[in-house]
Amino acid sequence: MPSDLVRFGVAIDGELLTQFDAQNERKGYGNRSEAIRDLIRNGLVEETIVRGGNVAGALMIVYKHHVRELSERLTEIQHDLGDAVVSTLHVHLDHDHCLEVIVMRGQATTLKEAGDRILATRGVVHGKLTLTSVGGGHAPVHAHSHGDGEPHTHSTSPRRKTKKR
Repeated sequence: MPSDLVRFGVAIDGELLTQFDAQNERKGYGNRSEAIRDLIRNGLVEETIVRGGNVAGALMIVYKHHVRELSERLTEIQHDLGDAVVSTLHVHLDHDHCLEVIVMRGQATTLKEAGDRILATRGVVHGKLTLTSVGGGHAPVHAHSHGDGEPHTHSTSPRRKTKKR
């Protein structure tokens, strides 16, 4: 935690504060300060995404794997993205459906366009793109290999401790 903590007062409607405290209790926050810090961080991440800044994200899709040439189209789109695609995870859900998680990083506008293109592909049943910022006080990332010839990335910052229930 930074050593330059600043305390400040906030005026808030009593009912809104009651609702905020109840939400924080459900989420497991130990105090209002951490909840407010997370709200501020989330706002900064959203601003980075809107500005088209550098982000990381995951596109999760469910698709019908029997649709003709769908796998090839999805692979082609990912290849077109080049280094923006970091990794994929493919899971067989049932006889007809697959789940794929595509981990990406790059400019928010590029990733959103790629997500839209993939989600609009015939045979994709459902999906969602989730983005988060890469810089600006968030977890830095470094790339390396574990000697298996497959480069990959790890966050270099520790995970935030959460209150156990």
